[in-house]
Amino acid sequence: MTPSSIPERLLQRLDDLAAVLAQRGDAIALIGLGSVGVDLDRIDDHSDLDFFVIVDDDARERYLDSIDWLQLVSHVAFSFANTVDGRKVLFGDGIYAEYAVFTLDGAAACPAPAARVVWERDDAPDWLAAPRLLPEPSPHDSVEWQANEALTNLYVGLHRNARGEKLSAARLIQTHAVDRVLTIAGLLARSADQQDPFAVERGAERRFGTDVPLAAMVPGYDRNPEAALAILDWIEAHTNVDAPLVAAIRRLHQAAGRS
Repeated sequence: MTPSSIPERLLQRLDDLAAVLAQRGDAIALIGLGSVGVDLDRIDDHSDLDFFVIVDDDARERYLDSIDWLQLVSHVAFSFANTVDGRKVLFGDGIYAEYAVFTLDGAAACPAPAARVVWERDDAPDWLAAPRLLPEPSPHDSVEWQANEALTNLYVGLHRNARGEKLSAARLIQTHAVDRVLTIAGLLARSADQQDPFAVERGAERRFGTDVPLAAMVPGYDRNPEAALAILDWIEAHTNVDAPLVAAIRRLHQAAGRS
């Protein structure tokens, strides 16, 4: 029976790919990542395929240079070599995938969270699914440091906004400062596991809900002052902030309202 739901189709696509790789002789393992990896509870209609293919040393270039092995699974409508290790592809039936091809040595040297072994050759090592080279805890992962970094983002951002550099201001205020807010929220919650160790924004809505008012913090290109105020109010409510800098930010916000 053909899978009907998108999650079923995604998982079936991986299983079909595993069957193809198992017949080739030069493949060692197929590793699922993200929502098709160990976090299967997150898979939904908007998920895609993230995977690693582990191959013999002399086979890697063949897998990178050609997508014939993917075409055996399903027609590939679009293929883009986005890194030296892999591609982004869109299958003809609408399934989107991002993958990398590694040798065993390359896989061992590649940072990766915990993964799911979809298929492995009998001689595959037992460490392929284990997390590797994850970011070390930052010496700056304290509420105080994150709050002060966010405040300086707001201060500099509002000055750039006043200069007319709205895009630069938006990145400082609505991206960098918001990242610091999310880090603070995670530090305060302690039980809210970060979905992606490399991207603090992933799953923020699910992790924090209305505790972090993201719509107010990220209102758009023309609303940097409003975003800065929402972020500042949140930081003041949740941390011990530096009063002189807070006052300076509020003056900049008031000046923006008069301009």
